[in-house]
Amino acid sequence: MKPQKLISWNVNGIRAVIKKDFNGFLSASNPDVICIQETKISDDLVAKFEFESYPFSYWNCADKKGYSGTCILSKYEPLNVEYGIGISQHDKEGRVITSEYTDFFLVTVYTPNSQNHDEINDRDA
Repeated sequence: MKPQKLISWNVNGIRAVIKKDFNGFLSASNPDVICIQETKISDDLVAKFEFESYPFSYWNCADKKGYSGTCILSKYEPLNVEYGIGISQHDKEGRVITSEYTDFFLVTVYTPNSQNHDEINDRDA
């Protein structure tokens, strides 16, 4: 069997969303794979997060604690999983995970907000 129902969600902190019944959401929506962005946890905390229906979990945490981070929870084991994009200055922020399944590649990405509104306004003028 292969994944069919996919969900992507920027949770703005996995601990916060768990307090708001994340497990209930997973149970009700029942995705085969869920991609999570902005987990805001570090490698040393990953073991605390287990999701019963998702035996395969892949975490890419930022070097900086409480910052950025991505995760893929899957009911199906991917053929391969890769972390980052191969550029160390960017990969230290844990923003990309790529998982390969039989018929497709699934990429979860947490992109930074440039916060530069002047550049956008100047371009539109």
